[in-house]
Amino acid sequence: MALASNPREALLQALNDLEEYDFKTLKFHLRDGTLLGGPVLARGELEGLSRVDLASRLISMYGTQEAVKVVLKVLKVMNLLELVDQLSHVCLNDYREIYREHVRCLEERQEEGVDHSYYQLLLVAKPCAGSPILGQEVDSVTVEALFDPGEKPNQGPPTVVIQGSAGTGKTTLARKMVLDWATGTLYPGRFDYVFYVSCREVTLLQESTLDQLLIWCCGDNKAPVAEIQRQQPERLLFILDGYDELQRSYAERLRRPGPSPVEDMLHRLIRREVLPLSSLLITTRPLALRNLEPLLKQPRHLHILGFSMEEKERYFRSYFTDEEQARNALDIARGNDFLYKACQIPGICWVVCSWLKGQMERGGVVSEMPSDGTDIFMAYVSTFLPPSDNRDCSKLTRDKVLKGLCSLAAEGIQHQRFLFEEADLEKHNLDGPSLAAFLSSIDYQEGLNIKKFYSFRHISFQEFFHAMSYLVKEDKSQLGEGSLREVNRLLDEKKQVGSEEMTLSMQFLLDISKKESSTNFELMFCFKVSPSLKQDLKNFKEQMSSIKHKRTWDLELSLYESNMKNLLKSVQLSDVVIKMVHSKNKKSPSKNLFSVKTSLSNKQKEEQKCPAVDKDNKAETPMEASNGKDRGTKEL
Repeated sequence: MALASNPREALLQALNDLEEYDFKTLKFHLRDGTLLGGPVLARGELEGLSRVDLASRLISMYGTQEAVKVVLKVLKVMNLLELVDQLSHVCLNDYREIYREHVRCLEERQEEGVDHSYYQLLLVAKPCAGSPILGQEVDSVTVEALFDPGEKPNQGPPTVVIQGSAGTGKTTLARKMVLDWATGTLYPGRFDYVFYVSCREVTLLQESTLDQLLIWCCGDNKAPVAEIQRQQPERLLFILDGYDELQRSYAERLRRPGPSPVEDMLHRLIRREVLPLSSLLITTRPLALRNLEPLLKQPRHLHILGFSMEEKERYFRSYFTDEEQARNALDIARGNDFLYKACQIPGICWVVCSWLKGQMERGGVVSEMPSDGTDIFMAYVSTFLPPSDNRDCSKLTRDKVLKGLCSLAAEGIQHQRFLFEEADLEKHNLDGPSLAAFLSSIDYQEGLNIKKFYSFRHISFQEFFHAMSYLVKEDKSQLGEGSLREVNRLLDEKKQVGSEEMTLSMQFLLDISKKESSTNFELMFCFKVSPSLKQDLKNFKEQMSSIKHKRTWDLELSLYESNMKNLLKSVQLSDVVIKMVHSKNKKSPSKNLFSVKTSLSNKQKEEQKCPAVDKDNKAETPMEASNGKDRGTKEL
């Protein structure tokens, strides 16, 4: 059969290529309702139809795509596999465009929030998951060629792992890559399909099969998933975003050892037991690497650092549409060394901008500047909680909303849940639509029904409210088993080589325990901390002081601060390509550091230069940098 340019032509050519006997046999099967699973043509309607007439009749009855699928079913039963392959190829080409359009429309409908705007992000490459980034010999590579075999053509299909702390931009980057593929500006001609899989949302799948996963990604129950898998699987790319959110809680693993059905399906994909020729990109927080690493075969590891300095300021200017507000917000951030450094993390930058904008709109002043990440989240939460004297709606008092968010977050963390139904919110006395500052929603198609699910605006909010739950829970006599279990885990890890990163919840709780007085919490959130709980916090702080541990965001900020001299070359993804460039600065102590600068802007491509570097700039522990020394009152 000659190659056709569209499914209509392909259908007609397939019928024309049939021998007379095969054509009669095809018409015989077209009357079989059991085979076709739907309406069929009657015998009288088929008799005397020419090939052209039959093609027109089928298209009129089923539509072009469905008519092709009907003929494909019959050709497979007739074992005419050559015709099946040729017809499938044309149909898949057509379906690729349908899928690309689906991806473009999906991104346009995405709710604005932490991960909505796209800006330049910095990446550095690591030889392997557990190795230090500095002082290692690695080859330069462009992200455009990230999935190419390179110097080791027999290494097999590539697996790329992007790790980074909460809020560093992993989801933003992953979604932008899928969108740029769909618009034809990234990996043109390299991948036929790029499937974005949110590990948070994939748990909603009714069936844990690869076919169902592809149908879910395509948003189409009639997607030709069998043909997609069968034809050129090496031209498929799966992006598994947020692997750390796939893990089940410790208690659940005790009750039912082994992976869940969804985990098992994705693990088989990662281990190359299914679609072994496809390419994989996996994003995760560092804590989940210990579970992920045994599944990987010859992975390439990258670490995402967040914004460049120039991009951080561009974010402020784009967030505040009013120029005077943008200038005031930047002045406040620049006036606090810790706050300005912390805004390198996109998620934190969004929290800071939202908090400052909220204060401006309320005509408030910033009387005490944040000295650590916990202070930033406290300021945001305090700003957007309902006022304590809210008489308009008794259900939305400050105390009730705070307790509800804390109990919802704690239940989610304990059971490794990040999506909640409306019934879950009602259980915790929360009203989703009125809490947009803390919760976002998604609509999920379940059969003919659409169900609404909620999640915290970012996982860091869920971790923060989880930490706060120890302070606001009804039983305030002790911190709880969760915190003690975490301390014991870190104590055990202390015996191993290196140090373990604590969970973000524990970091928030540790910062709270270091505060000289609990009065600030009590005034800000309208609750009292019991004497016994204050003693528990003091004991917790003493225990943690003996443990060598890593803090979330320290690595990203330290790497950026101490290695800017090596980030001398960087190329944009200006809606076309991400590039990773090897630094050639021999004098630098970290001469093998890689840099990736990705332009994640929807605006016109612009020529950008690498930001200037202060040669006298020295590294310090970023999240401990300020210690509150530059506190002051700022008029908004």
